[in-house]
Amino acid sequence: MSQPEVKSESVGTVIVAGTANLAIAVAKLIAGLISGSASMLSEAAHSVADTTTEVLLFMALRRGARPPDTRHPFGYGKESYIWAFFAALFTFVAGAGFAITHGVTTILVHEHSGDYLISYLVLAVSFAIESISLARAVRQVRRESRRWRTTPRRYLRLTADTTVKAVFLEDSAALIGLLLAGLGVGLSELTGDELWDGVASVLIGLLLLVVAGILAYSNLSLLVGRGVSDRLRREIEHSLAGLPEVRQVGTLLTMQLGPTDILVAAKVDFNDQATGAAIEATADEAERRLRDRYPEIRYLFLDPTGSLPEADPPTRPTERPAPDDGPSGIDPR
Repeated sequence: MSQPEVKSESVGTVIVAGTANLAIAVAKLIAGLISGSASMLSEAAHSVADTTTEVLLFMALRRGARPPDTRHPFGYGKESYIWAFFAALFTFVAGAGFAITHGVTTILVHEHSGDYLISYLVLAVSFAIESISLARAVRQVRRESRRWRTTPRRYLRLTADTTVKAVFLEDSAALIGLLLAGLGVGLSELTGDELWDGVASVLIGLLLLVVAGILAYSNLSLLVGRGVSDRLRREIEHSLAGLPEVRQVGTLLTMQLGPTDILVAAKVDFNDQATGAAIEATADEAERRLRDRYPEIRYLFLDPTGSLPEADPPTRPTERPAPDDGPSGIDPR
């Protein structure tokens, strides 16, 4: 799958999730206002936060996909992580803050109108819609994990495409939140005590805190300048060291510039007898090899350097290369 196809699929996943969350937010808000259920109102806030998050993620994909220019020679890929980080902050402040505050208020005041039927209906419809949105995200995650010969869980943990990660986590949290809301409303109706409705609201808020924390950490790591995984780094070094004119690969630096863009820079000790033309041909071959295997490597810089210390033996290939690791060097094991 080419990079434009991956970006297009991610945009589609975000649009589907955003549309679903908007419709669900309206239904939950109406049900919450009619029933007075704290957990339903918290779920409405949850869906509003998710809808806003999808808008920010859409901005992340569009802004991050802009081509390089003179002021930004490496492109705008990192801007996608800024917008995704804003999305995580909004979930933290708006969604989690409202749910926890409203839940605590309900526990202390115990106010409820007693109309439960509409809450059950909206929860059931919301669960069906959220399941459809999550199913699309799951299909994309599984497709990408098969492409890189890894597990979906590891792909989600290491992928640099944080928009897909955000949609998957938010839709999963939405389904769990709906179950919590249903449990809270049901226990409140059975016992006649609104304590359970308030507790469910607080739990929904805590769930949002966890999701927001995971997404914020992932985007901060990429904003700071996260390199590829150790496994992919070894694969790159192995490929460079296997070139005919290369004696040894010294310093090797990598950076994730965006969801589908990787920068690689290396100090390379070429054979002393290598001519300028041979070094140029080797650099071209290195770029061809790496990009054929890892299309995400957009920039490759090789710095010819003198002999490296003998304590570091030449890194010649001695074994068959491992399977492709994925956009962030995902280890398939």
